[in-house]
Amino acid sequence: MKDNSNSFSSNILVMAAPRNVINDGGRPQRDEENLLLNEDSPTSKKPIGAKLEGKFPLTRWELAAAISVFLVFSIGLISIYLTMPPAQYVNIKLPRSISDLRILKDHLGAYANEYKAQFILGYCSTYIFMQTFMIPGTIFMSLLAGALFGVLRGLLLVVCNATAGASSCYFLSKLVGRPLVNWLWPEKLRFFQAEIAKRKDKLLNYMLFLRITPTLPNTFINVASPIVDIPFHVFFLATLVGLLPASYITVRAGLALGDLKSVRDLYDFKTLGVLFLIGFVSIAPTILKRKRTYE
Repeated sequence: MKDNSNSFSSNILVMAAPRNVINDGGRPQRDEENLLLNEDSPTSKKPIGAKLEGKFPLTRWELAAAISVFLVFSIGLISIYLTMPPAQYVNIKLPRSISDLRILKDHLGAYANEYKAQFILGYCSTYIFMQTFMIPGTIFMSLLAGALFGVLRGLLLVVCNATAGASSCYFLSKLVGRPLVNWLWPEKLRFFQAEIAKRKDKLLNYMLFLRITPTLPNTFINVASPIVDIPFHVFFLATLVGLLPASYITVRAGLALGDLKSVRDLYDFKTLGVLFLIGFVSIAPTILKRKRTYE
């Protein structure tokens, strides 16, 4: 039997050696140390879907970058609010229910008509801020657009703001999102990457399907897309076009806030069926191409 005691002792000495130990070739003997450090280094690139157990996934640099971006957006939003004319209704807050939205709509109706440009600027800034940092409540902002501006102008506002906010979220995730998404949704990310890999030839059709249908949450699509290497032009076009059907339904519902009891009333079985039908139309070219290939 081979004696491993000398080998074991040598490994212990190598691991415990000071950083200035020189080997026979005159080069610092750091290979073993670097290997050990890199295995646990938070900056080393983790495989997609690898769960990071027991520790916060962002490095200090990534956390500082995320906080800096948040502060820049916050300062810009506050600056816009400070330039807006004062409103008589001082208790303005983001709505969290349909009843909150009705109260907000009643108080903001006259203000939005009197200071239309300033109000639209404040509305757009708030919507993009919420979408960029994944703050819940944009569906209430979409309902408010329909209630205050009607279907056409409301739809234009919602789709443009949602696309701009999703694009900001895309680039923010490209900067610091990989370890965070790996940490929060490892299995969902693996699934998404596998589906994207199977549909490289018709990626736009598949992204349109995801945007139109509630197959995956839009927030997850925003943060995961740069991680699974979806090109920005595909992401942007799929977002701009794919959000139209659902945004139309939401904006149109804003015209009749009195008939709504909760957000769940927006998406009944009939509405979901229509969205999935439109979604399947978007991937029909991919299905037909595969069928011809197999024939």
